[in-house]
Amino acid sequence: MTSVMSLPEQRAFAEEPFEPRRFLVYTERHLDKIAPLKKLTPQQRFEMRVVASVLPFRVNQYVIDELIDWNNIPADPVFQLTFPQRGMLAETDFARMVEALRGGDRAGIQAVARAIRAGLNPHPAGQQLLNVPQLDEQTLDGIQHKYRETILFFPSQGQVCHSYCSFCFRWAQFIGDKELRFSAKEADQLHAYLEQHKNISDLLVTGGDPMVMKTQHLVNYLEPLTQPQFDHIQTIRIGTKSLTFWPQRYVTDEDADELLDLLSRLVRAGKHVALMAHFNHWREMDTDIAREAIRRVRETGAVIRTQAPLLRHINDDPQIWADMWREQVRLGLVPYYMFVERDTGAKQYFEVPLARAWEIYREAMQQISGLGRTARGPSMSAGPGKVEIQGVSEINGEKVFVLRFIQARNPDWVQRPFFAQYDENATWLDQLKPAFGEEKFFFEDEYQAMLAGEINPRVV
Repeated sequence: MTSVMSLPEQRAFAEEPFEPRRFLVYTERHLDKIAPLKKLTPQQRFEMRVVASVLPFRVNQYVIDELIDWNNIPADPVFQLTFPQRGMLAETDFARMVEALRGGDRAGIQAVARAIRAGLNPHPAGQQLLNVPQLDEQTLDGIQHKYRETILFFPSQGQVCHSYCSFCFRWAQFIGDKELRFSAKEADQLHAYLEQHKNISDLLVTGGDPMVMKTQHLVNYLEPLTQPQFDHIQTIRIGTKSLTFWPQRYVTDEDADELLDLLSRLVRAGKHVALMAHFNHWREMDTDIAREAIRRVRETGAVIRTQAPLLRHINDDPQIWADMWREQVRLGLVPYYMFVERDTGAKQYFEVPLARAWEIYREAMQQISGLGRTARGPSMSAGPGKVEIQGVSEINGEKVFVLRFIQARNPDWVQRPFFAQYDENATWLDQLKPAFGEEKFFFEDEYQAMLAGEINPRVV
């Protein structure tokens, strides 16, 4: 269980001006240049290099200086969030990479890394098989259309982040393998697809992190959506962790004011603009510049909605979530989702059993007011859709999980309760079995038909 730290005294927004800061980033090649890592033993640093040879690593100086308590490593939650840990690889995979690194052959190291990555489920939940749409018989590699009302757009200029999260379910975007990467180079394809699909109301710009892009790129993608032919696009969401990893994007970056002006223009044009902000721990909101960034974004009329997975070693304690949601409400943010860690990447290091996840969610909710109870969860973003654990109950003498779809490939599945046998060790939907002697969950036949190409997975 993650150790609980005390939430510091609440502070007002900073009144002093902020000085511009140079963006300085470190990757696996620069581990030896990160000064605080000298606190670790040579063996610990070598273990980091082993893991970083398989899973992507990138951290910037702001995170190192302002967010990590170097007197509390390796337990510090932001350290766990950003730096490789030995347990993130299975022992057999770790040993294979150790042998490759000691051999020193670069081609051999890359071959071992590719083999290990292939076993880590790089694109979970049918992302490549079911989610990629077509336009005029041409595959749109930078777009995913899983749910009827919402599409995800992956601009090519936004396929990195200011820092990488060690648990990221999109880790395959960052390892240099084009076959595993979603990205779009042309705004025209996005706009043409949206114009042809009037049932789409929500655009989610994602990555990577779209906020690594220069503002002009965002203008090119988003400003055309204010034209009449896109009136059906009501909501523009931008998925980002920049409020944690680089709040300077909204305060001191050279085009920060241009970015805020763009958000304001979109709001004035009648669009609901939502920053889908990833916060995993209340510590991430505890710097003056992060609070100033939040204030400036909210002044544009954009809404900041928050989401995060439940993660062992980082936030697997109800007090952390209660403190985080309470602080988010105080700052004007809207808690949105508690996710279950996805079945990909270093999941064995971070995953929490579903039964414990529900207990953490429930105990955290019990501590906060109604305004913080907007966060849904624990939710699994699985192949058929977003499945929420609503609770544990006993029905006709059988202990069961009570589940429902928050979102689904078939909208008829949404809000329909269903039941699974209670399993204290299960961590994902595919580990659950139907309750009451049923052979299948109600959606399984239809979902299998989607996988087989017999049914369009978005229009049913």
